[in-house]
Amino acid sequence: MAKDESFDIVSEFDQQELINALDQARREIGSRFDLKDSGAQIEFVENKHLVLTGPDEFKLKNIFDILENKITKRGLSPHILDPQKVEESLGGKVKQTVQLKKGLKQEMAKEIVAEIKNTKLKVQPSIQGEQIRVSGKNRDDLQLAIQTVREFAARKSLPVQFTNYR
Repeated sequence: MAKDESFDIVSEFDQQELINALDQARREIGSRFDLKDSGAQIEFVENKHLVLTGPDEFKLKNIFDILENKITKRGLSPHILDPQKVEESLGGKVKQTVQLKKGLKQEMAKEIVAEIKNTKLKVQPSIQGEQIRVSGKNRDDLQLAIQTVREFAARKSLPVQFTNYR
């Protein structure tokens, strides 16, 4: 009898890589002529979200673009960033909170499971907290399930990773 193979679908990021990307972004902001003395900054608040501050919305967008670029170069998905609405701040500046996406929400996990089941592959997805375990007897079916989830995640802008493939 064949042994079941499985893998987990998770939505996580390496926090140390995020900190490194933030340091690189801060250095670039400090050295760029258009942002150098403008009061532009990035704060990492309680390991939950980022606060971007800038003199105006255009420069705030530049700060976000720099951050997104550095995160991508560090091997993290830019989809972990969830920018919120731009707000007015003290001193005529603007600020923007950027939430960090971590963990699969229950609704999204259900959508992923439904997407896998729609493929009619011989695999069994099951939601386990903030991750999904997919198991089956055939490795080829598991590979097709991974491909299906990757395509679904790209359409929905979800940061997903695949772990514990065995």
